[in-house]
Amino acid sequence: MCGRFTQYNTREEYLSWLADESERDIPYDPEPLGRYNVAPGTKVLLLNERDNILHLDPVVWSFAPAWWGKQPLINARVETAATSRMFKPLWTHGRAIVFADAWYEWKNEGGTKQPYLIYREDRHPLLFAAIGHPPFERGDEHEGFVIVTAAADKGLIDIHDRRPLTLTPSAARRWLRQETTSQEAEEIAREGSVPVDEFTWHAVTRAVGNVKNQGAGLIEPIDKSP
Repeated sequence: MCGRFTQYNTREEYLSWLADESERDIPYDPEPLGRYNVAPGTKVLLLNERDNILHLDPVVWSFAPAWWGKQPLINARVETAATSRMFKPLWTHGRAIVFADAWYEWKNEGGTKQPYLIYREDRHPLLFAAIGHPPFERGDEHEGFVIVTAAADKGLIDIHDRRPLTLTPSAARRWLRQETTSQEAEEIAREGSVPVDEFTWHAVTRAVGNVKNQGAGLIEPIDKSP
């Protein structure tokens, strides 16, 4: 978790949920992003702050420092990210936000993995906490990011035991600020997440399991009745 999500609305729909135009250096673009199956290893629009201005940059969803010597990672556990050798520098200097509409999880049902789409019941955008290797403006292989995850709770644990750390708009703005300290970011992560009872989900087609598949049909609910 989190291994797949959607980013299909327009930039403006995401940005207007978070900040007014004076706070950004981001060109207006009315075209929907149209990504219904965002996969690790692809470039994703990542919101970050530089010189007190918000920027939106395409950054690869994965990260591995030079000493790692293994497959790049795509997630970081909120419980350990602030202090781990791998993620402490990113937590301190590379906090960012990933816009999303929903994310996918797979649940074992009768010996097969059934995908579910999880989203806010009010359909507002999701603001995933992320950390990465700044400055995020080069677009090369040295940059990258991971999505911060937290323990699932209440009903969500029926689908998966982890979930992306999804922040409220006010918490996301504080998370992004460069003057926010590492300790303050830990507090934001604890107290600024969207409550689990504001999410809902439905089963979707197994076609989402193939990263080549895209299109609005992937998010449509399916009938699971016998």
